[in-house]
Amino acid sequence: MPALTDTCVSQLQRQFGERLLALGDGPQAIREAGSGEAIVLLHGIGSGAASWLQVALGLRQRARVIAWDAPGYGQSAPLPMASPRAGDYAARLASLLDALALERCVLVGHSLGAMTAAAFTQRHPERVSELVLLSPARGYGARPEQACEVRDKRLHDLATLGVERIARMRSANLVSANASDSALAWVRWNMARLQPAGYRQAIELLCGDDLLRYRELQVPCQVHCGSADSITTADDCRALAQAFGAPFRLIHGAGHACAIEQPETVTGRLARALDASFTGSVQ
Repeated sequence: MPALTDTCVSQLQRQFGERLLALGDGPQAIREAGSGEAIVLLHGIGSGAASWLQVALGLRQRARVIAWDAPGYGQSAPLPMASPRAGDYAARLASLLDALALERCVLVGHSLGAMTAAAFTQRHPERVSELVLLSPARGYGARPEQACEVRDKRLHDLATLGVERIARMRSANLVSANASDSALAWVRWNMARLQPAGYRQAIELLCGDDLLRYRELQVPCQVHCGSADSITTADDCRALAQAFGAPFRLIHGAGHACAIEQPETVTGRLARALDASFTGSVQ
């Protein structure tokens, strides 16, 4: 398994390189590949920009692919508040796109990244040509009792287990039972690089906000979910798609980390979103 991960790390360094941008509230890390119309990728709570590696390699011939390390992840500065909401992450994203002189993009949010993506789209509809939500996490902001349980457990695990043990224990939950060794290893590698301060802020986002607060959109939206996703289940994602008035499609055989486990399928779905958003064609 280490050899498989080493291959991905080598590809990452050579073909989906990292750079830091100086924003008003600190450095912001991104990975970038390709050129042309832009697609911006937002990862989930237990991941990072590198998780999009295979998707970026698949899209780089047709688009400018940009993936951020969310605030507090990797080398990105945390947000200034202890308990940020999606609008706070969306404000950082707006500053990032300004720094890149990027006026408009296809915006993709995976898991908790869906909340930031939807909040940004609601605030800045003119900057998003299409919103794609992959295995979106609703959050617990409208369910306070569950929010307390989830917050307490995640913070307790962070304090008692640490990031590396969490990665070893939880990574298998993010893929299907049939996932390859390389997919599982890549999920674990990304999760093991969580920064505690950023992870704590993301836990507050997960427990304090609700994706449905951002469902009123002026931009086309679509929702996809792995058929074997046990984190944000197909039924839950289908219900979110209905709330957004968005089409819903399964990614057959994929668990929660669909972009790692089924990169070809995810790449194809995003390529069609790019084609539709910039040509006006019907998907």
